[in-house]
Amino acid sequence: MFVLKNVINFLKSFVVAPFILYVFNLMAVGLDLFIPINVFTVVIVGLLKIPGFIMLIIFSIFIF
Repeated sequence: MFVLKNVINFLKSFVVAPFILYVFNLMAVGLDLFIPINVFTVVIVGLLKIPGFIMLIIFSIFIF
């Protein structure tokens, strides 16, 4: 039962990650910020959650 719960939480984070990125891109249009929604960014947000999302925001500010 414990393993099944962990697998479901793991899959849930990968399903929610693109929606988080999409909503951020909608809200950050006025700030001229954009995080592309691709496999790389979804895996980062899915695995690292909030710290990964913040890392992508910082990366997009300083690199792009």
